[in-house]
Formats: sequence, structure tokens, C-alpha cells
Amino acid sequence: MQHDKIDIPAILRRLPLFHEVSAEQIDRLAAAAREKRLQKGEMLFQKGDPAKGFYIVVFGQIKLGFSSVQGNEKVVDILGPQQTFGEAVMFMDHSYPVFAQALADTLLLHVSQGVVFELLETDASFARHLLAGLSMRLHSLVQDVEALSLRSSAQRLIGYLLQQCGDCGEARLQCELPTSKQIIASRLNLTPETFSRILHDLSAAGLISVHGRHIEIHDLPRLRKYEP
Repeated sequence: MQHDKIDIPAILRRLPLFHEVSAEQIDRLAAAAREKRLQKGEMLFQKGDPAKGFYIVVFGQIKLGFSSVQGNEKVVDILGPQQTFGEAVMFMDHSYPVFAQALADTLLLHVSQGVVFELLETDASFARHLLAGLSMRLHSLVQDVEALSLRSSAQRLIGYLLQQCGDCGEARLQCELPTSKQIIASRLNLTPETFSRILHDLSAAGLISVHGRHIEIHDLPRLRKYEP
């Protein structure tokens, strides 16, 4: 795992959550931030643990999920660099509703609840900017729920591939899946069997090629319009 010294204020400034926050506020947040390093497979917290702040992914990957009553694991989100998690739970003063586990060697920053609440109480501009950042997150979550509820299995997987490959209008694209197909399937509310079947169907149609985690999109216009 990397052990280079990191520039915490610079990391905070790059976050959408803090785009409009002043330099002085960034410095106060940075002073209260603490590094947390995890090895692949290590748990950060369990469902039901108390939330004392929020986390920022510097590098690596974090999986958020929970176990169903049947004992199956459901992946809620997969988070990478410059993404944050735990803010809403921190504000509600509730325990975590999910577990968090490292999918790779990971470096996190933990920003304490105390410094965030102090800034909220003393600076109205900080509150406005933070609310704007959280509203963007909520909008993204609503879109996510809509996709899982209204789109077919194939449409959800195609949408995910386009997001990962950077749908920039080029006819041919390629990318690496960020984690295992089983975890991605759970994130998309698909069984591993359905996930594999859709990839096979898309490959058979000449739309994509799959080599392990490497995905090549051969015909973007046709892929966008694909219906099984």
C-alpha cells in the first residue's frame, strides 16, 4: 500500500461537496481529517456501528452493502477516488445502515462530525454550500433508483458499461471493469447468472467483446438501442 504524504486540503478542494467552500473552511476541515488505511478485504465498519463523521476515498475502492434475511449479500454502492460516503448518516446521528469493506488496498480520509457541525453553526455560507453538494448527491441517488426500477436487466447493464467506458460519442470504446462481475451484478440488482447471460448475448450480437474485466464496445449506436 502507498505511504506517500498526501495533500489533504487539495483533496478536499477537488470534492464536489466542497467546491464552493472557502480556503479557511477547507483548512479547518483538513486539520480535523485523519488518514485510514485498509488492506484488500478489510472491513471499515459494520452495519449498526455508530457514525462519527464521513469518509473520503483517496485511492482504492470501498464496497457498501448489507446481508439479506436469506443471507445473501446486496451491494449498495462501489466507491472510488474522490467519492465520499457517510454524510447523511452523520447528520441524522444514526448508526450505519450498511457495512463498508475495502475491495482493494485503500486510503481514506475521515472528517469528524464535530468540525462539520462547528462550521455549520458558525458559518451560514458553509451550510449553503454543503446543502448544495448533498442535493447533487440526492439527485444522483434518485436517478439510480429510477434506473433500477424502470429499466430492464439488459438496459441496466448497458448503462453501466457506457458509464464505465465513458460514453463520449465514439463508435468504439473500451474500459476495465473496476471490480468483480459478481459484485457489479449485485450493484445492478442482477444475479451473477443474469449478468453473465447478458454479456454473452451482447457478445453474440457483435456489440461487445469481453476478455476478463476488459470490455470493448464495437458498435455504440447499436448498443444504445439494444433490446433483447
